[in-house]
Amino acid sequence: MMSAPQPNRRRPHRRGASRSGWLLGILIPAAVAVLIMLLWILLPWVMIGFLTLLVGWLVLTRTGQQAMAITRIGLSTIPQRLGATSVVVVGIAGVVGVLVALQAMAAGFEATLAGAGNEDTALVLRGAANAELSSALDRQSTTLIVQAPGIKRDALDRPIASVEAVVVVSVPRRGTGTDANLEVRGVGAAAWEVRPQVRIIAGRTFEPGRRELIVGQGAVRQFNGLQIGETLDLNNQQWRIVGHFASGDTHESEAWGDSESIISAYRRNGFQSVAVRLSAPANIALLRAALASDPRLRVEVQTTQDYYHRQAERLTRVIRAVGIGVAVMMGLGALFGALNTMYAAVASRAREIATLRALGFTAQPVVAAVMLETMTLALAGGLLGGAIAWGLFHGFTVSTLGSNFSQVVFQFRVTPELLLRGLQWALAIGCVGGLFPALRAARLPVTTALRES
Repeated sequence: MMSAPQPNRRRPHRRGASRSGWLLGILIPAAVAVLIMLLWILLPWVMIGFLTLLVGWLVLTRTGQQAMAITRIGLSTIPQRLGATSVVVVGIAGVVGVLVALQAMAAGFEATLAGAGNEDTALVLRGAANAELSSALDRQSTTLIVQAPGIKRDALDRPIASVEAVVVVSVPRRGTGTDANLEVRGVGAAAWEVRPQVRIIAGRTFEPGRRELIVGQGAVRQFNGLQIGETLDLNNQQWRIVGHFASGDTHESEAWGDSESIISAYRRNGFQSVAVRLSAPANIALLRAALASDPRLRVEVQTTQDYYHRQAERLTRVIRAVGIGVAVMMGLGALFGALNTMYAAVASRAREIATLRALGFTAQPVVAAVMLETMTLALAGGLLGGAIAWGLFHGFTVSTLGSNFSQVVFQFRVTPELLLRGLQWALAIGCVGGLFPALRAARLPVTTALRES
């Protein structure tokens, strides 16, 4: 008697194997694509080396010249498939535009704060204070600080030091009318020598002992009620604005007045900081040692360059991280758009590619031609995105909350470096977006492609 046929026990295993193979077929190319993009973006010399080798190969070899000929044919067909190719260009333009705009914001904020500092001046704060507003120095401390060694003296042998108070007042924004914080800085008579970049551009400076203020031009552009002749309320006292000043740095976001008058208006008996001009940059060590050795003082000394760099570092790091994160997410969308477009282009030109292969063209020029076409579209998108970012955001003035809980007014800075970085991202997307369709075109069997409609 014949036994019944046994069921095939290996079929489930084959299904699992096929499923695993399908996953690997997706994950491995995705990992390769991510690796290529990371190398391209994080290591500029990889991009430069690749482009150099590519140009040399295109110009000096026969297969390279064949690739350029195929590329010209492909680019000539763009008007017939304008809708599909515009997806690549517009998508990459959006990535580059957003990336450059957010990085320009960080660069502008950092430059505005960094411009206020240098190695020739120092700022003395209470120990452990991370900003002027959180610092407090009594009169005895400020008297000891300004007499310390290492501080430059003027022609009358007076220390070039400005004992300063910082307060924050609420003012309405231009356009919206919503309240925002304006930093009011009380300065001493030597403030102009400590910060020689500050200059009066309209009106006059304030007179010590009087309720008068001068306002930075950045604050004037962003807020209402800061014109010459108008008044500002400081602790229920009306202070008259008598002038505007420019400095090219974060101080343009402030209003200045006499420090003694300001602490009197707020019924204080102390200050926030002491800004000094050093007799030499190296003498900050002498000043720091002298103040640290005095048991009556618990203060921290740093150059204004270091101070403002630290103030800018935290926010610029956040802005850059957000910019890169958004660009990565948009870049993935643009990458899939490029892949879809180029796969469709390869499928529609299957006969043309097969004919070229039948005529003796090898796989190398076909692969290079598809990649060159995609990178050309990516370059166009990168240039468009950079132009949009430059036109809309370069020099655009905004304000954001600074370390003293006051608004810092700054301008976006779209630098050539940022534009080149945007093009680097665009070419990375184009390189990966064209690589896999190019490999498919090279592997397409000639006989099968000739039969495709």
